[in-house]
Amino acid sequence: MSGPGVGFEYPVQEASWLKRDVLLFAHSIGCTADELHFLYELHPDFQVFPTYPVILRTNPSQDPQPGANTPIAFKRTDQEVIDFLARNRAAPIPNVPKFDPKRVVDGQRSITFLKPLPSTSSPQTFLINSKILGVYDKGKAGSVIDTETTLTEKKTGDVYAKMVGSAFYVGQGNWGGPKGPSTVNYPPPEGKRPDAVHTLQTDGQTAHLYRLNGDYNPLHATPEPGQRMGFGGAIMHGLFSWNAACHGLLLTLGNSDPANIREYQARFAAPVRPGDKLVTEAWRTGKFSDGGWEEIRFVTRVEDGKVVLSNGRALMKCAGLKSRL
Repeated sequence: MSGPGVGFEYPVQEASWLKRDVLLFAHSIGCTADELHFLYELHPDFQVFPTYPVILRTNPSQDPQPGANTPIAFKRTDQEVIDFLARNRAAPIPNVPKFDPKRVVDGQRSITFLKPLPSTSSPQTFLINSKILGVYDKGKAGSVIDTETTLTEKKTGDVYAKMVGSAFYVGQGNWGGPKGPSTVNYPPPEGKRPDAVHTLQTDGQTAHLYRLNGDYNPLHATPEPGQRMGFGGAIMHGLFSWNAACHGLLLTLGNSDPANIREYQARFAAPVRPGDKLVTEAWRTGKFSDGGWEEIRFVTRVEDGKVVLSNGRALMKCAGLKSRL
């Protein structure tokens, strides 16, 4: 498919992490002491929670400055806090307007797990490769940039994870670009009770813990950006909810074993506010793909019923069902 910006590739970036980083990530998305293989580095089966690559990934941006040549990323190789907005500059995407990076939120994310990550990146060298899949004009609502990102080991060329995501630039449309293809929907089955339910209570500190993974967007730390964007104040990271829901699925359907999940995706339907309780309901479909992976559908709501993650789909091997209320 052709269109403005399609195929544009960002410069390759290195990514690295320590055991401390993956411990923090697991804790910040709701892993608990009965999952020590995610929380205790000396556990004989210590593992990285499988969605960790999303915190290393690159995000699109087109706010050029002299000498700028790299897109924003979250952690990459950093071990220190970064100035999120100062780094949010990149080479412009050809034939695409300059969007305001201060008014961007997540649209939809998917990830395919190809190889388990080592508990620390060293001594290997990992690379982030990102390219534009499409840039779409959604009219008055805004614009969407779809990006594909892979996490690859440099020496072997092995791909550990492939991620496809969309960034939604609020109120920045009507520039004459293509509207984009229709999205495939994965609604939950009608009239069937969920096979698993997972709940997670957030509080005023949840976003401040999650941002230490490397996502230092001020939108999630202080009220002013959210007030300017019409959210009324600070909101939770969309990827916090996204990662927490994946943890809920793996805990309730996959026996907390990363080997039991192959693909995972969800659409960001509405903001979550600090203090909201997240309720994820999941349904087994009985549809299996090659390798014995069963399609799972899920929805995440806040306690008042508002859907915050829709179009939820995963490919899993179910290994014992349990609800966490």
